[in-house]
Amino acid sequence: MEKNNQTCVTEIELLGFSDFQSLQVLPFVLVFTFYVTALVGNTLIVIVTIADSALHTPMYFFLRNLSFLEICYTSVTQPKMLVNLLSQTQTISFAGCGAQMCFFVFFGITECCLLSVMAYDRYVAICYPLQYTLRMNQVVCTCMAAGSWTIGALVAFGHSLSIFTLPFCGSNRISHFFCDVFPALKLATTDTYKNEAAVTTTTVLFIMLPFLLILLSYGLVISTILKMPSAEGRRKAFSTCSSHLIAVSLFYGTGTFIYMQPSSVQSQGSGRFFSLVYTVVTPTFNPIIYSLRNKEIKSALRNTIGRKMFPKITSMR
Repeated sequence: MEKNNQTCVTEIELLGFSDFQSLQVLPFVLVFTFYVTALVGNTLIVIVTIADSALHTPMYFFLRNLSFLEICYTSVTQPKMLVNLLSQTQTISFAGCGAQMCFFVFFGITECCLLSVMAYDRYVAICYPLQYTLRMNQVVCTCMAAGSWTIGALVAFGHSLSIFTLPFCGSNRISHFFCDVFPALKLATTDTYKNEAAVTTTTVLFIMLPFLLILLSYGLVISTILKMPSAEGRRKAFSTCSSHLIAVSLFYGTGTFIYMQPSSVQSQGSGRFFSLVYTVVTPTFNPIIYSLRNKEIKSALRNTIGRKMFPKITSMR
């Protein structure tokens, strides 16, 4: 590659927290608290949905996948955020930036697909209850989950390869907390129109299309629920969907603001705020939403923790 008197980039300087240089302790404590809470909450959901045989159902199989995904998702960006908040130079290596972006896209696309699969599961459970065990058998559920992870991996690898084979011999500064797609593209010293078009296409196919499928699924679900003659039946049906709807709203509400706005204003001002909410706050709320609004999860948590901490008392019951 011809350098043209430019120094090729070997590390990226992340300036997302540059406004908080005099208050580094406060953002560190906040990010650390959210990170630990997300890890503990999602790990507990993974453990109880494995340990409790009553939760070996398609709904909790997908929830277990989602919780494991959230553990990976938060661990892609937040440990490096914490290190940079405590260090004088907020940098990441060029290779590390590429890896971080690849895994961030991987887990983000996978979550979009997985949320749509979970919506389909609720659609079948409520609209076709007599066919539920046939339609959502173990093989089908495994294939759906594996398909979500595979799509995420293929998209992430394709984007990362196309972006990080571009020439990067100019500025090494991005105004962001981590190596996201659009901020990384801005550093390339070449025309990135095709890459931006590819990102837009991916956004429509693998972010907005799953969202439309979720809306369609819940439109049919709500229509079915409203036709139920029993008020108690309607209440129970709504309760099984409410947690997922809240999680979808949080994930897509912040994500859509970031990735559907013009690239010229990406990661600036409020965009950085929503990026922080998207990567730090939202994964923390998901286990809280699913546990506090779910009697089966709360019961499984009590039983699992009780067996571990008070085995003698539990065995006497």
